[in-house]
Amino acid sequence: MRDTSDCEEQEQHPVEIALVGDMTESESEMTDRLLSVRPGGECTIYFDSPGGSPYSAMSMVGLLKLRGIRATGIVTGECSSAALWPFAACTRRLVLSTSVLLFHPMKWQSEEHIGIAEASEWSRHFSQLERDMDVLLGDLFGLSHNLIAEWIRSHRYVTGKQMLDAGLSELIGLVPLMDLLSPESKPSDRDRKATKSSRRVSSAHTKRSQGLRRHAGE
Repeated sequence: MRDTSDCEEQEQHPVEIALVGDMTESESEMTDRLLSVRPGGECTIYFDSPGGSPYSAMSMVGLLKLRGIRATGIVTGECSSAALWPFAACTRRLVLSTSVLLFHPMKWQSEEHIGIAEASEWSRHFSQLERDMDVLLGDLFGLSHNLIAEWIRSHRYVTGKQMLDAGLSELIGLVPLMDLLSPESKPSDRDRKATKSSRRVSSAHTKRSQGLRRHAGE
């Protein structure tokens, strides 16, 4: 039986998890960390990953959804390829102006010595897996499948600002998260703070652009 003190501790201080580097290499550690979150509990996942195995991505999505984990995903650097799926599965998604998310078609490679029949079957399976995962990604993001397909087909690098514009994430600045993630703060308060932070970021970009234009005109 889980210690009630552990549950109370998680309610006050959600588990923090860092997904850094290749997902495949850190799958065991990530699984253990997610299982440490009580069912229906909260956690914060920091993303800086170029991706990994699609099976690792689906396993992580399964753990988040099957256990009803309310995860806040934050892209502190890169969130690309297979890492997009667990990020999309988060109940709240935060990005920085410097965050980068790469959408691209799935890639696969076979063993050096593989029979024609096995290669043919693997190609069939992989094509179906790719289609199913693309549909799932759109469902998790709550986004049009056509837009997801366009981004994937064009190998699109999507910025934090573009994620905000598409309605897929909140854009935050480099401010303490305790105010945004505090359970005591009301959702409306959090939204206002995130919006103010986003405006500061946008204002900084605008002032910089204006300065560059003035300099170019001199």
